[in-house]
Amino acid sequence: MTREFVLFSRLGKTDSNFTSLHDAGRLDIVHECIVTSLFLSHGIRRDVNFHAILNGPPNPPVHIQINGEALYDVRTDMETWQQILKKVLSGKSHPGVTRDKTAFETLMKAKAQTHQIFVLEEGGADLNEVDLPENSLFVLGDHVGLPQRAEDFALRFGEKISLGKTPYLAMSCINIINYTLDRQLKQGS
Repeated sequence: MTREFVLFSRLGKTDSNFTSLHDAGRLDIVHECIVTSLFLSHGIRRDVNFHAILNGPPNPPVHIQINGEALYDVRTDMETWQQILKKVLSGKSHPGVTRDKTAFETLMKAKAQTHQIFVLEEGGADLNEVDLPENSLFVLGDHVGLPQRAEDFALRFGEKISLGKTPYLAMSCINIINYTLDRQLKQGS
């Protein structure tokens, strides 16, 4: 099974007409979360899938999926990912990176069939007190946060978990979750 992360990007541009990730509806946050979820020192997490649901102009939603098992020909720097995202958003392909028109709600319904869904929220159950199966899916918002409607929908299929009362950056949340799951898996073996 795979661990998965879903980032709801309220403003992320849905076409390739941009000059920098920061000015493309904060696709720089998407880049940070991709790197944090999928990359280890000297390697790629092959058991991780990352999803970004882009809801910015001109034609939302756009679902970008990065499959760690199939991903190659990449580095972690912003320039590399700007090229990859521009290429994929323009309709071309890159190994392990796909683009489609799947909406957040459709993705949640589909993933609920195979994964335990956890929505990150400061008021949720403590991460360290929740049993996290290997096939966990974590839902996060970008710098603006997860819209209430999206959070409510995801919670129909899952539960809230928390990293505490301190609100962390999305990439930091992913890092903490990966660390926690890595430790749990190591202790279990």
